[in-house]
Amino acid sequence: MEAQRVIAPYITAWSAEQEVPSRVVERLGLGVGYADEGVGDRDKHGVLWQRAAVRRGVGRPEFGRVHPLRQRRAMRLLLCQVCAGPADRNDDGVVWLLRDYRDDWPGWPGGMACTEPPVCVPCVAVSLRLCPALRRGAVAVRVRECEIAGVRGTLYEKGTSSLVAAEGVNLAYDEPDIRRVVATALIRELRRCTVVPLPQLAGRDGVARTR
Repeated sequence: MEAQRVIAPYITAWSAEQEVPSRVVERLGLGVGYADEGVGDRDKHGVLWQRAAVRRGVGRPEFGRVHPLRQRRAMRLLLCQVCAGPADRNDDGVVWLLRDYRDDWPGWPGGMACTEPPVCVPCVAVSLRLCPALRRGAVAVRVRECEIAGVRGTLYEKGTSSLVAAEGVNLAYDEPDIRRVVATALIRELRRCTVVPLPQLAGRDGVARTR
């Protein structure tokens, strides 16, 4: 009997995609770096990124863990976090599917630092059906402005004999401490947001993506 196909979002890390062991060191003029740093370890802003094996589909999906490089690619290119196709976009903006925190502040999620990539319309219904977090309450939002703002990552500080991982932080690209971060996720700031009724999107599985 053929094994049942596992549906896992594009950004989900698989069990064969563990973090690549790397020694973080102080690098003059750059902040932190890898002892064996190479091309591709930093983004175009000079920020160091966590290394991870790239073996999508090997082993089992670890739904609570996001692959840093695929998250970065999806956020940078505005790809659907589920299927990696273009996120849905029209004159009202790009679609994001988020946990519902509208009570957090007036106009939520306007001004939010978001690490979750957008989605395409056909994947809205799939996400609502398969994601336990979204089943606890979800909202679809059209976002007209979503500038890349910074990164989430681990801040490193000087220890007794070496650098030590201090804390997880969100930092804008213009903050000095970003030079001491190993990034794990790209952040976009969501602005000019409009909530879209979920049935309006979830019932459109067969509708082609807008370009």
